Amino acid sequence: MPISPELFYTALTALFTGVIWVPIILNRLLEQGLWNTLKTPGPEVRATAAWAVRLAYAHRNAIENLVVFAPLAIIVHILQLGTAGTASAAAIYFAARVAHAVVYALGIPLARTMAFTAGFLCQVFLAGRILGWF
Repeated sequence: MPISPELFYTALTALFTGVIWVPIILNRLLEQGLWNTLKTPGPEVRATAAWAVRLAYAHRNAIENLVVFAPLAIIVHILQLGTAGTASAAAIYFAARVAHAVVYALGIPLARTMAFTAGFLCQVFLAGRILGWF
């Protein structure tokens, strides 16, 4: 059975969410060295690079939103409610999450809010499809 667009973009979003931490760890290696990076950091250990701090917040936000998006996309797939609209919503959601992480790390507030809002609206669309609104 071919993968639905909703599941495809859910998988891409999960993968992207899972690798956002890589630049943060690489920054930690540069700032603190290998041994301190390998140790369990205490609550006082924070990156000094502003972009790394912002990317860590973007990573947390991506995790929080994946918990909402993934079940919606999976339910659309299971109930066979997929349409061109739900496929587009899933694709736009993925693109919005990538944009959100990038502009968050770069410190561009308005663009960050716009990317977050686009992703949120995609979640609303998927929920609306499940609930029979669309």
